[in-house]
Amino acid sequence: MSEPYMLVMQNIEKSFPGVQAVDDVTLKILPGEIHALVGENGAGKTTLMRILSGATTPDSGSIFWGGEEVHINSPSIAQSLGISMIHQELAVIPYLDAGKNIYLGREPRGLLPGQINWSKLYQQAEQQLLRLGLDFDPRTPVNSLTIAQQQMIEVTKALSIDAELIVMDEPTSALTVQESETLFDQMIRLKDHGVSIIFISHRLEEVFQIADRLTVLRDGKFMGTHPIAELSKDDVVTMMVGRELSDETPVQSRTIAEEIILATIDLHNEDNVHGVSFQLRKGEILGISGLVGAGRTALAELIFGAQSSTKGEIIFNGQEVKLKSPAQAIELGMGFVPEDRKAQGLFLNMAVRQNIVMAALRRLTRFGFVDKKGVNQITQTLVNSLDIRTTGYEQRVRNLSGGNQQKVVISRWLALEPDLLILDEPTRGIDVGAKAEIHALLRKMAEDGVSILMISSELPEILSVSDRVLVMRDGKIVAEFDSMTATQDEIMHAAAWSENGNNILA
Repeated sequence: MSEPYMLVMQNIEKSFPGVQAVDDVTLKILPGEIHALVGENGAGKTTLMRILSGATTPDSGSIFWGGEEVHINSPSIAQSLGISMIHQELAVIPYLDAGKNIYLGREPRGLLPGQINWSKLYQQAEQQLLRLGLDFDPRTPVNSLTIAQQQMIEVTKALSIDAELIVMDEPTSALTVQESETLFDQMIRLKDHGVSIIFISHRLEEVFQIADRLTVLRDGKFMGTHPIAELSKDDVVTMMVGRELSDETPVQSRTIAEEIILATIDLHNEDNVHGVSFQLRKGEILGISGLVGAGRTALAELIFGAQSSTKGEIIFNGQEVKLKSPAQAIELGMGFVPEDRKAQGLFLNMAVRQNIVMAALRRLTRFGFVDKKGVNQITQTLVNSLDIRTTGYEQRVRNLSGGNQQKVVISRWLALEPDLLILDEPTRGIDVGAKAEIHALLRKMAEDGVSILMISSELPEILSVSDRVLVMRDGKIVAEFDSMTATQDEIMHAAAWSENGNNILA
């Protein structure tokens, strides 16, 4: 190869049963550049990177590394070439500590055969964590860390390998603004030292902030590579979805019923919810904003019965409820879409049909027999109305794209016809097309009378979807805004500045 590229993936093709995941794609990466790879869920980005990392074998095509053709048949071969990958889904081992996760399989050796130098391992791990501005003890068990901290462990592990090319697949999806900025600073340092980075993100503002060039995939096909300076956000969106989207328009003023569906009064838990009181009206979308660790998810889990309160009251449909389990919440007419859809929201090895009707099975069962006609009717209605793109109702959910997986989780609760739907980061890791569809769906549900409690770290989403916004900080509600008049700066200021005037991000 005569090109000046460090990596060339040429005419790559890969198909799975019923799906052409990658269709004649060519990707070229320069030394020392940050190259964004974007496209809708199911566009082929992750499959292409799995081929590069040796986790998947292409059906056809060639890979050239440093001008020489290579055959990457395993992740160990990719790593030996200098290719490291941070996967979209967390690959940490939860019951090991941070240091052991970072150096798993690469532990520094002691003086005796087979001996591990643990003090050196933790010393090196601490240095790597500090490079990213992380000050927690590397001996901390990973399962006690937040999702954001676990994601940073993945980043730290990749950076601890002296790689020439690092693939980052949605590395900021669970990070705070500060953590993302720290990561971007590190990416720029790596670029300045000649390291190339392939950066996959659905957050186009991040792409325009950090990338040098950009490649777009759509439906597994190559749509073009361009310097980022030559493109606008609208250009990229049009290349990705084949149409223009406009979803960040503030929600229109509408009349909301006075009926209170949900109220919390001085609600506490043992850890990170401290005296939360608010009301949610029928057909209202109430957004909850705040930084990671503010107590938003814990509040949602308290309401849904997944955590126990130590003080306070929950009033639902006019009655005080003391929920001891999510099953009780479901019986009352609540639904909950969790932040981690794969670990908490889906049965990955089960079919689309089974996932959709799971919460409504009791209603569809008579005398111990499942009403198959009713199951099929509900599945067909929801797959069509939510435009869930699947090869069939029996397709395993793990083989769907992220956006379609999220639609399956939401459809499960639509099948239950809830009075209240709680969503924790409903569009995390989802492309702009699927995000717009989910936003439209939430607005329609609210118009139909469903009350929605939506947690989101994305300020444009909070402002464009919600009727009203609550901001949490340190386990408390510290501000309330009308979404029609609030600004992103006002919400971030409320989330980040403590009562004594100090910036908690500093």
